[in-house]
Amino acid sequence: MDPVSGLLCLTATVVVLAPPVTLAPMPDQYSRGVDWLSRYGYLPPPDPRGGKLQTKEGIEKAIRQMQRFGGLRETGKLDSDTLKLMSTPRCSLPDIVGTEDMLRRRRRRKRYALSGLRWDKTNLTWSVLNIPTRSPFLKQDLVTTLMFHALKVWSDNTNIQFLQSEANRADIKISFAQSLHDDGYPFDGKGGTLAHAFFPGNVDIAGDTHFDDEETWTYGDQENAGTDLFTVAVHEFGHALGLSHSSSDPSIMKPYYQGPVGDVRDYTLPMDDLLAIQTLYGIKRKIVTPPPGGRTTPRLPELPNTPPRVTLQPDPSYQARCKGGFDAVANIRGDVFFFKGPYFWRMQRSGSLVSLAPAHITNFWIGLPPDTDKIDAVYERKTDSHIIFFIGSQFWVFKDTVALPGYPRPVSEWGMRTQRGSPVKNVEAAFVWAHNGKTYLFSGGEFWRFTEGQGGAVPRPDAEYPRNASLWKDVPSDPDDIMSWGTAGNTYFFKDNSYWVLKSGGLDQDVITPKSIAVDWMFCPAPPHATQSAAGPSSGETKCSCGINEAPIVAKPSWLIFSSLLILSQCIAQLM
Repeated sequence: MDPVSGLLCLTATVVVLAPPVTLAPMPDQYSRGVDWLSRYGYLPPPDPRGGKLQTKEGIEKAIRQMQRFGGLRETGKLDSDTLKLMSTPRCSLPDIVGTEDMLRRRRRRKRYALSGLRWDKTNLTWSVLNIPTRSPFLKQDLVTTLMFHALKVWSDNTNIQFLQSEANRADIKISFAQSLHDDGYPFDGKGGTLAHAFFPGNVDIAGDTHFDDEETWTYGDQENAGTDLFTVAVHEFGHALGLSHSSSDPSIMKPYYQGPVGDVRDYTLPMDDLLAIQTLYGIKRKIVTPPPGGRTTPRLPELPNTPPRVTLQPDPSYQARCKGGFDAVANIRGDVFFFKGPYFWRMQRSGSLVSLAPAHITNFWIGLPPDTDKIDAVYERKTDSHIIFFIGSQFWVFKDTVALPGYPRPVSEWGMRTQRGSPVKNVEAAFVWAHNGKTYLFSGGEFWRFTEGQGGAVPRPDAEYPRNASLWKDVPSDPDDIMSWGTAGNTYFFKDNSYWVLKSGGLDQDVITPKSIAVDWMFCPAPPHATQSAAGPSSGETKCSCGINEAPIVAKPSWLIFSSLLILSQCIAQLM
């Protein structure tokens, strides 16, 4: 196994399942649960090209396996305990790696898991390249001391010996980094991925351990005001030595972050982890570990008797996230990106935010001006999956996260003119309508339709455009942005801190109730005394509480349904 492909990440991914949690999960909870099972190795990923679908029996079997691994009662159902565990911060490495036969043999013998890789030597060097910038009390000496003790946990009862060495020559190089940091696995800001380490091997990056510098790192803080550096370091060093996740309890190699472990000088490995590391490197011949010192290891300072108290500062991104007013919203590869100022938030197709904290746009999208502080509109082109950014009077075309050469180019190349004949200088919203696959651009209360072909050439507006944006009934005519999302092809209009859903992309629907972006997408608390929309459900209306993918479902007399369908078909014909 390539150590790079064997990246192990300890995460605190925010997976917020729509309440209420019940023994009979709502449909969106069920789909998110299936997505979770696929993400962590309990189910194979769906293969829409081959038509391979998950079966009820296969899903129940996967749930039972997940419950067994997590120490829960095996019900085969997404009950409240299972949903709660699925929402717990955890490592992003899959729990289940290998064939069913391998897994069966492993369950008979032991609960810990080995990656299949180990160092071919027992004298390993380590170095701390830098220290965290957002934890001012964690100075160089203290960080070095914590790393020494975290490594010592693994060497105390095995034949491994760790020696501190020069930075660039060490086997295990320890660093704190933000966002993109040249290993192909960018961090995502506070609250997302905490750290990652690479399996043993013969490449330079093998064994290296990286911590997200945007976290509030602490140690020994029983009030959990931050993330305990020692605990995470012990977990990650286990990966760097060749261990995978364990289903045992207790175990430092469990996939879920467990908080501080107590006094770092007295911490010892649980039996499961001890057996695992001794399987790889043998039982220590000398029980006593020599104290740090000598030519290669400097004298380490004593740890303070009382760990420093950490006071978390208010999250500056909270107000920005929960206030709404996003500059652009886009469906890109099935994930939803919310852009605001120089930052963006990313919601996975499972309905979970990658992080409550935003990421810098220019750290992710390489090729935009470094001073970019506003995105006007974004969409993914369906003909070649390139991503189009509109900023002011210019546009960029990206392949994945890198801009193509020759950009930016002027928006005027799109050939849009207003109904009065004036050239359009900027684009305010852009999306591909799932109903017909056409591209729509909005500006100044008007919209244009484009039929994009292969080759990536900039298209010209279709005949008889522009049209007045008021044709889209009961939604804002000047939206912040629009997108199609989900298997049903729903169309979402975003404005300020509200959004509107057009079911199946249809026009002129009877009931389109604005909903809260902050509550449904950004996982912000509902305002005090929040009630249902002012209109409320009328007689015969059934409100669906299935989350952001559902709009109200209304029961109507058959003649009214026929009339609505007739009006809908006429409206669609005008746009096709």
